[in-house]
Amino acid sequence: MKSGLLCAFGLLLLASCTATPSAPGNAGSRPTPVVVKDSITGSVAYRERIALSPTAVVRVHLLDVSLQDVAATVIDSVTIRPNGRQVPLPFTLRYDTARIRPNYTYTVQARITDGGRLLFRTDVAYPVLTRGNPKRVELLLRRASQ
Repeated sequence: MKSGLLCAFGLLLLASCTATPSAPGNAGSRPTPVVVKDSITGSVAYRERIALSPTAVVRVHLLDVSLQDVAATVIDSVTIRPNGRQVPLPFTLRYDTARIRPNYTYTVQARITDGGRLLFRTDVAYPVLTRGNPKRVELLLRRASQ
């Protein structure tokens, strides 16, 4: 009995020595990380004099393309339904600045589809954010092969 009480007292003493006091009013809560959102803006266009159908869908992606031989990581994407509007179509992509690494490479890509059929797509890299690249980009899409 004595050894049991002594052991329990020792554990209680040890627990009180390792506990960190919490700030008043924040009992049990952890500090929330600060998320700073920024954005990339731009527009999607193509040269052909072809009107988009009302059912066309434009998808724009912000990608981390830093690692070779690995699929790009999508940081943000936006889907635009033009509903009769024509190009150029504006877009905004948002990202957490804390997750952007200065030595990584980021690009923006876009596709226009209609009824599941690819109509237009980016065929060149549009680098953004790092290595002196802008946060505004004008995407010129090329017509997909028929």
